[in-house]
Amino acid sequence: MKTKEFIAVLIRGLCIDLTGKPQIVLTEFTKNIPEGAMKVEIGLNESEENTAKIICSAYDKWKSENDETINAGEVLLPSCIALYVNDKAEALYWIDRDFDSARRRLSEKDASPITLSVIKKGVTIDTADRAAVVKNKIALVTGGAQGIGEEIVKNLAAAGALVFIADLNLDGAGKLAAAINAAEGRTAALPIEVNVSNEASVQAMFNSIAETAGGLDLVVSNAGVLKAGSVLEQDLADFKFVTDINYTGFFVISKFAGRLLRFQHLSAPNWKTDIVQINSKSGLEGSNKNGAYAGGKFGGLGLVASFAMELVEYNIKVNAICPGNFLDGPLWSDPEKGLFVQYLRTGKVPNAKTLADVRSFYEAKVPMKRGCTGKDLVRALYYIVEQEYETGQAVPVTGGQVMLH
Repeated sequence: MKTKEFIAVLIRGLCIDLTGKPQIVLTEFTKNIPEGAMKVEIGLNESEENTAKIICSAYDKWKSENDETINAGEVLLPSCIALYVNDKAEALYWIDRDFDSARRRLSEKDASPITLSVIKKGVTIDTADRAAVVKNKIALVTGGAQGIGEEIVKNLAAAGALVFIADLNLDGAGKLAAAINAAEGRTAALPIEVNVSNEASVQAMFNSIAETAGGLDLVVSNAGVLKAGSVLEQDLADFKFVTDINYTGFFVISKFAGRLLRFQHLSAPNWKTDIVQINSKSGLEGSNKNGAYAGGKFGGLGLVASFAMELVEYNIKVNAICPGNFLDGPLWSDPEKGLFVQYLRTGKVPNAKTLADVRSFYEAKVPMKRGCTGKDLVRALYYIVEQEYETGQAVPVTGGQVMLH
């Protein structure tokens, strides 16, 4: 894990620990060290824990050499850190409050120190903090180029986060990122390609995120597929396809997300981070002629609870959101492959003759008489991120269709 890219994660952790606020760290592989840069010198075979201590000690030395007068409640941060490995310059890390500011510093080689206010902890809830629950945080959304993933991405970006749109459809992710950045007037979204069921692809994605932004605060495991079919008739290949993405894919994402977030924890021990699985109400109850999907979702909740127990040591919360049916999304409404079409064709809905009959059947199951929306789900996501005293939970967002026990 201790690559040059992941040194950025430790540096970001230090900045978070000092300020209580998320920062961006850009990696530049160069040996041209600007004047004023903080210097970190490590050996080739340093342990992860010792590397974190070396970076903290280097900051203390840098701060003592930069005796600028600052007010109470403020902290001085370096905007540029130079990495030396065995006395050889290897990389620069550029730091600022958001992606565009850090990129400007890199472009202008501006290594002047940064003065930031420190978040004060109190016993009362700060309403401003509630409104800014994801502001300046770095988020990853898998399956983010379309459907409910797209809605999550748009909402996170609008709330001030920097969002990596991870998808097998890189072209679609790129177009969505461009549209969001134009609408927000800043770099709010970045596309990144991934196959969530492939370990090498997922590992490469997290390495790229570490190099591009310096770490993560929120990982939303949203990528999912569905192929309905009777247990008496469904091909094993279709069953495995659904399970590989919905169940195994969540394991792979959590594995590499957990490694990155654990690494960041070494230098930001008080900072809480989140892994959130977008599950389904089908993870809370069975689904007729849809066993591959429901089974994978049930299993996903077992992974959520198990990972939550293990990763809490590193202040990583792991939770799930179990939304009801997104009846207006492409999963349901696609005219060729949507669930309305699939369920009509497979006879899952008794006496249904048309797509409208299928929709009415599912709307009637919900006490609130409508499908779930992206806004409904994102409100639950903000609750999970803000709530520091919950992990291993499955939060239903079903309009009352599935109630708590």
